[in-house]
Amino acid sequence: MGILSSTVSVTRYRVNEKFEKSIIDTVAQGLKKNKIIEIDDVPQEMSVGWTTFENPFIPDFENRSFIYGNYIIFSLRIDKKSIPSKLIKKRVIIESSKKLSESGRDYISRNEKKQIKENVIHQLTLKIPSTPNIYDVLWNYEESTVWFLSTQKSANEEFETLFSKSFHMTLIRLFPYTLADFSDYLSDSHKDNLSKLLPTKFTE
Repeated sequence: MGILSSTVSVTRYRVNEKFEKSIIDTVAQGLKKNKIIEIDDVPQEMSVGWTTFENPFIPDFENRSFIYGNYIIFSLRIDKKSIPSKLIKKRVIIESSKKLSESGRDYISRNEKKQIKENVIHQLTLKIPSTPNIYDVLWNYEESTVWFLSTQKSANEEFETLFSKSFHMTLIRLFPYTLADFSDYLSDSHKDNLSKLLPTKFTE
């Protein structure tokens, strides 16, 4: 989901650390080192990495165009290959029939069936192109806040993991409890009481 979409879903984060070195150099190094790797024509089912906001299909961070005022803007790209189970089943049956015909036997062992299926999946993974999913990231480095344009659990988990790996910084997801805990309006005693609260279960 993109920043310029008519409707967006956003997960807000707080960055728990401050930059110790040059902001531009630190971010540039993290983005370059962990940019998306193309998996078309290779036997890999998924690839996760950073890409540029302006041109997400050509992840070039050399010109450092990810700085916009107080914001760092880039995108997370998750490429996946989805092989229909019916297609795998069809190819396995075809290859199994060939194996029986060539061997002259009436059966195929369990290990042979497993090997045939693995070979089929390997070959299909080479041929089937990946489907890209792109999620924009807005990072206000002065306020230590990040907006990730997705609320999907899997996408958020991939984002949090890659962010920590790339920049050696921890993200804290912002929701009512964490917002209250970070608030300057609450006293220490109020925050202590907040930590003791238990969730209320509503039942009909």
